[in-house]
Amino acid sequence: MRLQLSTWPEVEAYLGRSTGIVVPIGSTEQHGPNGLIGTDALCPEAIAWALGERHDILIGPTLSLGMAQHHLAFPGTLSLRPGTLIALLRDTLDSLGRHGFTRVLFLNGHGGNIATLKAAFAEVYATRSLAAAPASGAPRPALFNWFLGRRVRELAAELYGDAEGYHATASEVALSWYVAGVEKSATMTPRIAPLGSAECDAETFRRRFPDGRMGSDPSLARREHGARFLEAGVADAWEAWQGLIDEE
Repeated sequence: MRLQLSTWPEVEAYLGRSTGIVVPIGSTEQHGPNGLIGTDALCPEAIAWALGERHDILIGPTLSLGMAQHHLAFPGTLSLRPGTLIALLRDTLDSLGRHGFTRVLFLNGHGGNIATLKAAFAEVYATRSLAAAPASGAPRPALFNWFLGRRVRELAAELYGDAEGYHATASEVALSWYVAGVEKSATMTPRIAPLGSAECDAETFRRRFPDGRMGSDPSLARREHGARFLEAGVADAWEAWQGLIDEE
């Protein structure tokens, strides 16, 4: 069940049986010579949609812009500032809380979002804790990074070994290709990209990683691999969802 394809009476009826929602979040940024710019949003969105269909969970609209300033030297990348993303997340949680949602799982597809998501959660909790009257029924946010799930990591190790890398990875490229129904080819030079820190500005990042990859060889990706990563990602996300719902 997708929020943007539902009517308000349908959402009201859903709230009668569940007060949890999954919100996919990602980024719009370069993913090396053969990776789609929308990879980090396409992957968590596909996992969330499948999760919702199989387990009757409401899925919110994908937040497709994230923390990608270090990729801005590559054409097509879009980025938010940290404060902008924090404000977006706080307003999203306040809106959902207004309707009675009590559990919100942000299903994340971009490593660069992690620190800001955690900062946004800290802001939300600080506001509640410092309020004169504690808010009752306010939503509890949680973060799950699909690419760090146990089954996904095991599958990536099986298929790609050390060539999986850290950005423009074969696993995320394969899943995005499967979701989008496309496959791209490009020459990787060197075959496995260099490693290094991404905590830098855009120009420095491009000097360190000339084609946008970090420690990866996404030429190993195959669209058929994406079907396996989708299944692994849904199973991992289901565990994360159950953990959130079962929390006191």
